[in-house]
Amino acid sequence: MKRMLAVAAALAFCSSAALADDKPTDDEAAKIKEAVAAWGCEGGSYEKESEGTGVYEAEDVKCKQGQYDFRLEKDFKVFSITKD
Repeated sequence: MKRMLAVAAALAFCSSAALADDKPTDDEAAKIKEAVAAWGCEGGSYEKESEGTGVYEAEDVKCKQGQYDFRLEKDFKVFSITKD
């Protein structure tokens, strides 16, 4: 019985709905684009995390070396670049 409860709890925890991200304002999108361009990259789609962290995302950004995902702090400084 304990095993069944543990499995049920694990499934409930793993299946919680993910929060959708918000679209950044035009001004925020321009600052994201500028930060990405500083790395010699362009394009992609931009999002603002809805969890209230102030983190921005630039996904599927095209660079000379390939395609990357960028994560930016609320002051638009890049803190993570991941190869897509």
